[in-house]
Amino acid sequence: MPLVKLKFLYIKLNQKRILMDDIELQLQESIDTKKALLSANLDIIRKIADTVVKAFRNNHRIYLIGNGGSAADAQHIAGELIGRFKMNRRPLPAVALTTDTSVMTALANDFGYDTCFARQVEALADRGDVILAFSTSGNSKGILDAVKVARDRGAITIGFTGKDGGLLGSTADICLKIPSTNTPRIQECHITVGHIVCSIVEKELFGAANK
Repeated sequence: MPLVKLKFLYIKLNQKRILMDDIELQLQESIDTKKALLSANLDIIRKIADTVVKAFRNNHRIYLIGNGGSAADAQHIAGELIGRFKMNRRPLPAVALTTDTSVMTALANDFGYDTCFARQVEALADRGDVILAFSTSGNSKGILDAVKVARDRGAITIGFTGKDGGLLGSTADICLKIPSTNTPRIQECHITVGHIVCSIVEKELFGAANK
């Protein structure tokens, strides 16, 4: 086999090995972050689930907010609650405040982007409602402003953040701090916890009959 072809094959094999190493590394990072979450946050996750269950039992609503990937996470969990997670049951009142583009763009244009969630919360949230606020850094001004408005209105605020919680850690009533500074790993854990909450909500409110 010509030397040039051997060199080409070596490069391709080396590239494949590097790619496989990277895939393994990222999967292991995800596993390690979830293990750290398991050891440090069980009580917080249970508290979040209990708070959401209580709100639904008392005919309150859940509002979800987040930017970028966290906006998608907020919409994902809202969809599970309104539709179904694992059970056939009645829809639950959950609203992702990231989905009305006319409202979002009007507020951003007229008042500035940081007002987009705060003004919606001021318009919609009542005492006893729950705000789920997703921010990997915990320092998004728009998220923080919305949480402050929610608390002023008597709503319960729950932060989903990264390692130290940022400012959201001391602003929200309850804060889940994922033990990582890696944004993708934090977001993966947010969705995992969101799914756990949805599962507990269904079991607590509807039992196992429709599983």
